[in-house]
Amino acid sequence: MASVKLIGVSASPFVNRVQIALNLKSINYEFLQETFGAKSELLLKSNPVHKKVPVFIHDDKPICESLIIVQYIDELWTSGPSILPSDPYDRAIARFWGAYIDDKCFPSLVELRKAKGEEERLAAVDKLAAMLVLLEEYFINCSSTTGNGNFFGGDSIGYVDIALGCFLGWFKASEKLFDVKVLDIAKTPRLVEWAERFCSDDAVKNVIPETEKLMEFAKRNLMK
Repeated sequence: MASVKLIGVSASPFVNRVQIALNLKSINYEFLQETFGAKSELLLKSNPVHKKVPVFIHDDKPICESLIIVQYIDELWTSGPSILPSDPYDRAIARFWGAYIDDKCFPSLVELRKAKGEEERLAAVDKLAAMLVLLEEYFINCSSTTGNGNFFGGDSIGYVDIALGCFLGWFKASEKLFDVKVLDIAKTPRLVEWAERFCSDDAVKNVIPETEKLMEFAKRNLMK
């Protein structure tokens, strides 16, 4: 049987992406918990370029970068539900939105955490809101195309769902930590409904950390 391991930190949304993909495919794996701020010898050996999690190790061969890992899992384990669309055009569009989320979401969350004063904090929230409004429009378009409005991927969780959904825990934690509204039902009502469905899915609900735990993690490690 193939050896499947994941090096990660439970609070990392990028690690959560890989965990969700593995759960969707019903793949058993060994989770190797890293200590935040420290880098194990295995991590440095497995990811000598970026030296960061997640690292997916399949038969002693390491693969890095969360969305690349998700694509690898989807291509290798074809017996489970598909994560990426089968149509080449739809697959390219999904990858585009995944890259867009990575380009906009995490940097804006970092800006929010590092903001000095209300003006900088609101500017970071505005960036997140602008991203989410565009994703709301894309979600509505996906729903009209597939005839199913449950997820970006149709009637089941797909690539864009994983790319965005991994941040939902940090959205909630940021709202409480900084007294802001990230996912606003007045601006993106369909995404608010989507977020509830996503977080209640069996592949997700035991992966995304609880809000209080993320707040504790942030206060202990990120807000010193």
